[in-house]
Amino acid sequence: MEKGFAKAQSLLKKEKTGRTIPPINSLDMKTTLHRTALASGILLWALSSLSAEDWPSWRGPSHTGSRTGENYPTKWVPGKVAWKVDLPGKGASCPIVWENRIFVTSPDSGSDSVLAFNLEGKQLWKTGLGKETPPKHRKLGTSSNASPVTDGSGVFVYFKSGNLAALEMNGDVRWKRNLVEEFGAQKLYWDQGSSPVVVDDLIIIPRLHAGNSWVAGFDKVTGKIRWKAERNYKVPAENDNGYTTPIPVRHGSRDAVLVWCSDHVTTYAADDGALLWQCGGFNPKGKKLWPPIATPVISGDIAVIPVGRDDRRQAEMHAVRLGGNGDVTGTHRLWERNDFGVFAASPIAYDGRVYILRNKGGIVCLDPATGKPFWEAELPRDASAYYASPVIAGGVLYAAREDGMVFSAQVGTTFKLLGENDMGEQILATPVPFDGRLLIRTSKNLYCVN
Repeated sequence: MEKGFAKAQSLLKKEKTGRTIPPINSLDMKTTLHRTALASGILLWALSSLSAEDWPSWRGPSHTGSRTGENYPTKWVPGKVAWKVDLPGKGASCPIVWENRIFVTSPDSGSDSVLAFNLEGKQLWKTGLGKETPPKHRKLGTSSNASPVTDGSGVFVYFKSGNLAALEMNGDVRWKRNLVEEFGAQKLYWDQGSSPVVVDDLIIIPRLHAGNSWVAGFDKVTGKIRWKAERNYKVPAENDNGYTTPIPVRHGSRDAVLVWCSDHVTTYAADDGALLWQCGGFNPKGKKLWPPIATPVISGDIAVIPVGRDDRRQAEMHAVRLGGNGDVTGTHRLWERNDFGVFAASPIAYDGRVYILRNKGGIVCLDPATGKPFWEAELPRDASAYYASPVIAGGVLYAAREDGMVFSAQVGTTFKLLGENDMGEQILATPVPFDGRLLIRTSKNLYCVN
């Protein structure tokens, strides 16, 4: 992909609180639409092998935080759900679903552990992987922040302790290694948060911190490092503390991953880690204490990037066109806005629109091509904030507030609040929709709502 949406962008007018970044070149819109349709076709083809029930990674089968479907629950009470199981420890990792099994990570009596349940909530197995490293920030942090991922043949997990492991679907350990023992402690102000992703025959994970940073591809079968790409930018304090998760993308005919941290977006070839392109310009004033927590989202051939922090009223949203080679800062940046943004909750892409959940419950539905909002809404206000990323299932958005309140709302052309569901327990993990049901992880339990 060389260029895209450039002609459309040249027609945009500067808004009071948003700035369109003028492109250097332009292409006919027909070419852009053709490329977007082709990219969508490739994505649909890649996902065709997934069951409708599967939710194999933190942001779902398409890495967008959304899925189609219908008849998802909107109102419930904790005592009247399909089932509830006790979890051995507090975690911010979300469960994943593959066919007839649910997998979740958790501390268990001081050990990093992985648990498997069937769809009725019966525990099938539990595997310990070594000593847990307790979180620094006990209220919001846990030792199990990274969510597991599966390709249907194995389950891959990562913990604050540095334990990175591959398990067979029956719970047997395929391989295990400890990145802290190998490379030293990860120097983060908050607790580790990046989740691994599966691309082809590799597990790809970033290790981004106030030290030597890199992104690496690990062989799924052996656990050996196949490639390791150094990623060190000189940035203001804490901006190099990375909690984001890589996003699998296509770059021409190659599989790749997009990584956001240190005031730069970078894309690496999945097979050998080659740097394909990079984009800067997100922090020209050099503001510090802007750790990237929320992961970007991709809609068509546009990456929407959360910048800054909404908890300090310093949030921005930026957009970059995928593709290009080398430094694309001057050619592929599309727009930026400084009137809204997020802190910890990652954006969602659904049905051609992008949705963001602000730190205190504001919701913005925006056009990924222009950054212009279609509408803005507010969830009921409270002193508590949102640390779990929202999801959309069949046009229903689910937002879990830290105090345990889970809101459901119809979204699309308009916003309509459908339900206010009080779980009565802290929630840090993203809800998981599958097969008309919803998995909700609280600080103590895993609930299945239907």
